[in-house]
Amino acid sequence: MPTYAYACTQCGHRFDAVQSFSDAALSDCPECGGKLRKQYGSIGVTFNGGGFYRTDSRAAASGASGGGASASPSSSKSEASASPAAAGS
Repeated sequence: MPTYAYACTQCGHRFDAVQSFSDAALSDCPECGGKLRKQYGSIGVTFNGGGFYRTDSRAAASGASGGGASASPSSSKSEASASPAAAGS
């Protein structure tokens, strides 16, 4: 279950509450009874791999290879070995 941070708009009391996604947001401060506001901060999620960055999707859409994270070392080796043969013909 996620942990949500709350702050009171009247007394400034701050605390965390563990709640389910389906639970309603807290509305009353446990210290003074004032109105609570949910605090939002940075989240602990990182996106790794191809397709999560704008440059990855553009490279895949244009058909360019070699610069994106999705290009494998074996494909670049086969391109390197094919290039001298094509140039020698």
